[in-house]
Amino acid sequence: MADEDLSLTTSAPTPSVSPSAYFYPFATSPDIIRSHEKDVFMTGSLTSQAHSIVRSLRGARYAHTHSDAIKHLTEILYFALTTFVGNRTLGEEYCDLVQLEDDTLQLPSLPRRAGYILSSILLPWTLQRILPAFRQRLRSKLERSIARQQFKASQAKKTTVEQAKDKKSTKDSSFFTKLRIQKYILEHLDSITSLSPIYAVSIATFYFTGAYYHLSKRFAGLRYVFTKKVEEGEQRVGYEVLGVLLVLQIAVQGILHIKKVGADLGQENENSELEADGGMKQYGSSLISSLENPSSLPLLPASAARYDFSEDSNAIPWIPTGQQRKCTLCLELFKDPSVTTCGHVFCWTCVRDWVREKPECPLCRQEVLLSKVLPLRG
Repeated sequence: MADEDLSLTTSAPTPSVSPSAYFYPFATSPDIIRSHEKDVFMTGSLTSQAHSIVRSLRGARYAHTHSDAIKHLTEILYFALTTFVGNRTLGEEYCDLVQLEDDTLQLPSLPRRAGYILSSILLPWTLQRILPAFRQRLRSKLERSIARQQFKASQAKKTTVEQAKDKKSTKDSSFFTKLRIQKYILEHLDSITSLSPIYAVSIATFYFTGAYYHLSKRFAGLRYVFTKKVEEGEQRVGYEVLGVLLVLQIAVQGILHIKKVGADLGQENENSELEADGGMKQYGSSLISSLENPSSLPLLPASAARYDFSEDSNAIPWIPTGQQRKCTLCLELFKDPSVTTCGHVFCWTCVRDWVREKPECPLCRQEVLLSKVLPLRG
């Protein structure tokens, strides 16, 4: 049946179309989402089986450490055996969908299929590994630049108090604009470098048009057609209501963000005026010097643990000694011990990686959300 449908879709056009010819409609958003969820279920099942195989061959620690690699390699294998070789995925067969090029309405060529797989799996995986280090490096550069500019501004105010009043509007405006931009980027660095807003806009567009559920399909120019014959009176609804709600959510978040930025700028202007009048001159200089050379606040790299029992056995003295101080996932002494909602304690990085892969406790299998995992402090 699938071969017959494809032959109708890809057959060459004839000068005279027979009355029985039928053109398959584009798939609607419910069909595409249902197909995607079926593929997600299948890849999740295959990933779980791959984890079990790797765990039996190399041990639980190796499987836990390379969980992301196992997941993405399993997805690549799944789509290589279906989409890459020109077959339909199980989700597409389940929902009677066929993937076509949006410009030629033919079956996708090999470069497009390969580009879709690379952009949908390998590209997000690469960005997931690169972005944290990039954010950390950019954050450190911005912090040094802001502290340096604030220190220079405090020194300039001390030496040229009278001249600053005359040249404030012409000389300092660009300086403070640059400083404010850097402060804004530093404060919202995670959201600026995140792809979530782009995904939200893409999903909202999909709910209205039903064209591209993934950004990778939009870039590759791939659309779905529905291969079942639709009767004349059959209604095929979409998810336009969800699109409206998502657009409203994005708009409300944007308005609240603009109001917050405006309030912060107003507060900063008031503080700068008070400081220029002399009321906060001493406080400002001490604050800038503390930002430039903080003596009591040690800077730790992002990968360093605040509470490492292998270095300081009395980091959290109320945790009993012995095996109770070892993480059951990495089998080492606790590093930043964190407790789940069921009461079990693990290393922060260990339980974070585990819950991201499986939202359940590694010991009792009770459901655990990452937002509910709490770090322990002494």
